[in-house]
Amino acid sequence: MTASSSAADGRGAGAPADGYEPDPQRWRALWVTLVAGFMSLLDVTIVAVALPTIQRDLHASPAQVQWVVSGYALTFALALVTAGRLGDALDRRRIFLLALGGFVVCSAACGAAPDITLLVAARLAQGLAAGFMAPQNSALIQQMFRGAERGRAFGFFGATVGISSAAGPITGGAILALASGAQGWRWIFYVNVPIGILAVLLGRRLLPRVPRSGRGRVDLAGVLLLGAGVLALMYPLVLADSGGIGRLWWLFPVGAAVLVAFTRWQHRLVARGAQPLLDPRLFTTVRGYAVGAGIGTLYFVGFSGVWLVFALFYQRGLDFSPLRSGLAVTPFALGSASAAVVSGRLVERYGRSLTVCGLAAVIAGLGGTALLLALAPLHLAPWIAAPVLFLGGVGSGFVVSPNITMTLRDVPVRMAGAAGGALQTGQRLGAALGTAALPGLFYLVLGRHGDYRGALVTALGAALVGMAASLALAAYDWWRDRRPRHHRRNETADDPVHARQT
Repeated sequence: MTASSSAADGRGAGAPADGYEPDPQRWRALWVTLVAGFMSLLDVTIVAVALPTIQRDLHASPAQVQWVVSGYALTFALALVTAGRLGDALDRRRIFLLALGGFVVCSAACGAAPDITLLVAARLAQGLAAGFMAPQNSALIQQMFRGAERGRAFGFFGATVGISSAAGPITGGAILALASGAQGWRWIFYVNVPIGILAVLLGRRLLPRVPRSGRGRVDLAGVLLLGAGVLALMYPLVLADSGGIGRLWWLFPVGAAVLVAFTRWQHRLVARGAQPLLDPRLFTTVRGYAVGAGIGTLYFVGFSGVWLVFALFYQRGLDFSPLRSGLAVTPFALGSASAAVVSGRLVERYGRSLTVCGLAAVIAGLGGTALLLALAPLHLAPWIAAPVLFLGGVGSGFVVSPNITMTLRDVPVRMAGAAGGALQTGQRLGAALGTAALPGLFYLVLGRHGDYRGALVTALGAALVGMAASLALAAYDWWRDRRPRHHRRNETADDPVHARQT
């Protein structure tokens, strides 16, 4: 494949050969997608603070109410890659708007649910709609922006991902504080309805229309294999609170075997010249994609689980209200928000070094927070830890946003949806592992020693292990980029797959 054809495929950022013409509405359209993405990701964590209220109001068992959170995460992850491929093959704009409309309807159904069974069913459907919507966000950015503008746009997108995860506890706590009464939890879902309707109306007006690509049939066998593999890996994790990992551990090797079969099937389709669900060449020929996906997966193992650990420590150990518990972790969200927007402008200049420095800051911030919460007087600990937690948030802003930019910026536009879906699938798997393992460790230490501080330090220490692994991978990628050019050229020449693509 020649350089010119590569540019025509969308590989060359800003290359005019791909027929790119800037859409004058592109920045307004971006905000529509970011608002929708914020809602879908916020709903992963916002409900957690309301679970005790939901359980009491609907007379549910702990296992039933846990499905309100884990069921959403499960169907969200199952839909991502398939939805991204459908967007690439059909019409990203239409799928985005249909999924957003479905998300609004399901949010209203969650708020109106009269019993736990219907609430869980509505949450499963809501997660499916969110999973169809999410990969279109990153794909639309690939489609609407090029060059330095793409880095800025992904900076805003990364800020949305980071802030939505960190802001869930405080947003949920604030809604519960404002909507007093036993039924106040319903407003956690109802708040999506007016915002979502406005986003649908603006999206119909602002999102760019593109002709259908007609890129062949969707790989149904791949859909089934990938779905079965992801389900097998995630199902024990979403049932972790009820002993799912101990009872269903055998699903982990089954899921791994199914994903190996999926990978081989995708390679076979490429060899035949057919269109796979997830093109393996994303991982072998697109610079930075495989490493970036690995960094994101490892980082989300720790990043997603720490919020549940903090909530358990503050609400049960220190008897904080949901709102006060959310306010205690607000410094992290503020630091993440401010740094993520800035990092989108810096990633083109500093590249992977931003991720390395950011991960080091997150590890220092969360490690320092754990130390202060363990040693400081309990009534002063949240205030003393706030500056160090802010440092961790700033570091997070320099991780999520630059990593998304560097992972997706060289992906061909024709593969953008599937690439974004696969990246977020890895993040959801990491998040599922973290939200299962870290609270599990917290409860294990608490049950044996009755020590909330010790339980907190142990769980945060486990989160830091995942982040340290992510830092090691990012540092390796940074070192590889800094080597003399002739070494990298020799490696490329020795790579027959890459040589065929170039």
